Amino acid sequence: MPLSLRFVVPLALALAAIAYAVVPLVDRLTFQWFVRDLDARGALIAQTAQEPLAELMGSPRGSRTRVLRYFERIMHGERIYALGFCDLREQLLYATSAFPKAVGCSASGEPEGRNWVLQLADGPLHVSANPVSYEGTLLGQLMIVHDMSFVQRRSEDTKKYVLWLFAAIAAVVALITVVIAEISWRGWVAGLTALLSGETLLRSPLGFKGTAPELRPIARDLQSLLRDIESERRTRDESQTTWGPDALRRILRQDLKGDEVLIVSNREPYIHVRRKDNVIDIQRPASGLVTALEPIVRACSGTWIAHGAGNADRDTVDKHDHVMVPPEHPSYRIRRVWLSPEEEQGYYFGFANEGLWPLCHIAHTRPVFRAPDWEHYQTVNRRFADVVADEARTEDPIILVQDYHFALLPRMVRERLPRATIITFWHIPWPNPEAFGILPWREEVLDGLLGSSILGFHTQFHCNNFFDTVDRFLEARVDRETFTISYGGNPTEVRRYPISIEWPPAALQVQAPVPECRTRVRQRLGLAADVKLGVGVDRLDYTKGILERFSAIERLLELEPRWIGQFSFVQVAAPSRSSIEEYQNLEARVRALAARINERFGRPGYTPIVLRIEHHDAAEVYELYRAAELCVVSSLHDGMNLVAKEFVAARDDEHGVLILSQFTGAARELAEALTINPYDIEQSAAALHLALGMSPDEQRARMRSMRHLVQEFNVYRWAGRMLIDAARMRHRRRVMARTRAARREAGAA
Repeated sequence: MPLSLRFVVPLALALAAIAYAVVPLVDRLTFQWFVRDLDARGALIAQTAQEPLAELMGSPRGSRTRVLRYFERIMHGERIYALGFCDLREQLLYATSAFPKAVGCSASGEPEGRNWVLQLADGPLHVSANPVSYEGTLLGQLMIVHDMSFVQRRSEDTKKYVLWLFAAIAAVVALITVVIAEISWRGWVAGLTALLSGETLLRSPLGFKGTAPELRPIARDLQSLLRDIESERRTRDESQTTWGPDALRRILRQDLKGDEVLIVSNREPYIHVRRKDNVIDIQRPASGLVTALEPIVRACSGTWIAHGAGNADRDTVDKHDHVMVPPEHPSYRIRRVWLSPEEEQGYYFGFANEGLWPLCHIAHTRPVFRAPDWEHYQTVNRRFADVVADEARTEDPIILVQDYHFALLPRMVRERLPRATIITFWHIPWPNPEAFGILPWREEVLDGLLGSSILGFHTQFHCNNFFDTVDRFLEARVDRETFTISYGGNPTEVRRYPISIEWPPAALQVQAPVPECRTRVRQRLGLAADVKLGVGVDRLDYTKGILERFSAIERLLELEPRWIGQFSFVQVAAPSRSSIEEYQNLEARVRALAARINERFGRPGYTPIVLRIEHHDAAEVYELYRAAELCVVSSLHDGMNLVAKEFVAARDDEHGVLILSQFTGAARELAEALTINPYDIEQSAAALHLALGMSPDEQRARMRSMRHLVQEFNVYRWAGRMLIDAARMRHRRRVMARTRAARREAGAA
């Protein structure tokens, strides 16, 4: 023990000296940090308040009272001590009641303003003098005063915490020093290191193979557990990840050990269509699901299992119904599944789109449920489950099941591949229990979905609705704290994964500059160069609010006649599910409303609404995004809506205004959009008017913030988070399996 004290005493003295020197340094740095933070905060408040303040000061009636009220509102929201305004003659024109006399107007003559700390008897004050201009003319300085007494309080806390930290470090280091000294003295360090790594448990010190066989399973499990813990720690650190194809490949290689990935969806990413001249064209469907998933399967080099719907699809597959895509750079394969016309009608058009679609979208369209449709739905789900089992090369693949077409598939796959990790993503909203209770086969649908390992929705609101639905209709254990439902012997994690788009979008890389796009689109549409343009891009679906959108445009032209001849709206509506009567009626109503508005407000050389009911490829759509002043997304109910994010991604000039329905999942993320209730025609018309008159600076501020969010939370991050959760689940399952095996082996011995 005296040997150990020779190290401990000098170490304690050294740490005490370091603490004595570090505490004042930390105190000074903390104070400087708070000062810089208040400098930036004052500048931001002044920039925000500049224009309203200038307008209030120029008001002929009651300007002083209104300015002081405005100051009180700023102080209430920003926790400011006092506000004042000094003119160019260094006269204090306006000031709140607590404004200190010692502050004065000494900075009012400086066009750039300045910041300083004023020491008073009651404590320090931070003063920020910020220039206020209107239309290029300097009016004076906005004086913002922050109380810095909280800095002193936090400084005292910081000193206390630093001292406690050094005391703890001294105690821990002293303890470690004593232990290491004693172990080193007896020659145990090497043995302890081998023990922690599991080596001494795997082989004897003398190399005899038969030594301690009962400890080998425990040693192997210890080593594997340590590796798994390290792997899980890496996967959780999302802030250090640049999300792109390389990040997905790294997750697959390092965390999933190159495990097999299968994607199942109704819609295929590439469709082969034979033209009248017998030439086969390759089409990419206008689908948000395909837009989101195609970059993922490219990165994973996996297999996409989908319904072969093209009239030339059978002519392009091999004998195993496979085709490699993309055509220009094949990187993954599609396995096509064939359906009869009766099966497609019952499963897809019937149960999925006349039943589940209106049931989940609260758009006031009555769902239709027929027993034959349900039978076809079961049959098709079973066939896809057979194909998944046939395509799987391992017993525990990762299977990504997409959307409401395959609610029964997870349970069916679970029966065929019990060890598979099944991630089901529900791309549309999930209704409340009362609405879902309409479904005659509600228990069967819930049972099918709970065959998933992980079940994903766009928003937490939809997750909560699903929890409530299961709680209402099934005898299951719902744990909202861990977001887990236990049913049928296997737990299902219910998670929120907001979907997004590829960044940067591939279609953007081939686009001309924004001015050129503006010119080309207006020439193609026959519009004058100075006409402002709005754009809407949707499938022709009653949930997208196209009729409400047109009504808002009509109301805008009624209330603001100055936009007649100065504003046109291009609506791209891709035909969808045209064999369903409700969609046929919708197309007729959309055409009729557009024709009525054009007849009412149109004139030679000017068309208020340019309606294009046809498919557009991604390059054409992005050109429209870049040519428009605004984009309207007026969905009556939507899981996420990727059009909103595509428009933001297309505007690398940081201009343009997004008008976004509050009933989309995207509205919970893109807070800088102009949010509307699409059922409120007056509000929607007002938003159009506001967007058309929005200043370039405000457009830039809003668009820059939204672009940063879409860039950071892109489709690769959406997929990566699901794969990370899958990796965590698989690691945990393997560790538990090894632990059980070790216990059985130890018990047998």
